[in-house]
Amino acid sequence: MREIIIDDRDSGDAPESLYTRRANYYETDKMGIIHHSNYIRWFEEARLHYMEEMGWPFTKVEAMGIMIPVLSVDCQYKSMVRYDDIVDIYTKIIKFTGVKMTIAYRVLDSETGELRCTGKTTHCFLNGDYKPVRLKREYPELYETFMSHVAVE
Repeated sequence: MREIIIDDRDSGDAPESLYTRRANYYETDKMGIIHHSNYIRWFEEARLHYMEEMGWPFTKVEAMGIMIPVLSVDCQYKSMVRYDDIVDIYTKIIKFTGVKMTIAYRVLDSETGELRCTGKTTHCFLNGDYKPVRLKREYPELYETFMSHVAVE
């Protein structure tokens, strides 16, 4: 895995995370390509990796009593990934209100740079009673970390 890189396309100084993984055989379908449901799992892996890079591993956030459920998922498939391919998943926060957050993903072939898929997930922040958490007021340090990582889409 690689370190945080700066996305110089249009996001100013907001960091973009890079998560690299190898496609597993069990993730393939009858056609010998990665089944579409696995890309959503890869988004989740990349998001947790990104949070860890920011200094907020999910275990730490959960220990604080914060849940970050998925509200929506969007995935646009561009080209196929096959078993044993290595992909780079670029992750960045493109919208953050302190109550909701949207993360964008780009999955590229690690060797060729070919775009495999793009996607977005939207999340909210809930407490143990499933009530919305306003990070700015209740967890200002976490709020500031996420704010410092917001990129322009």
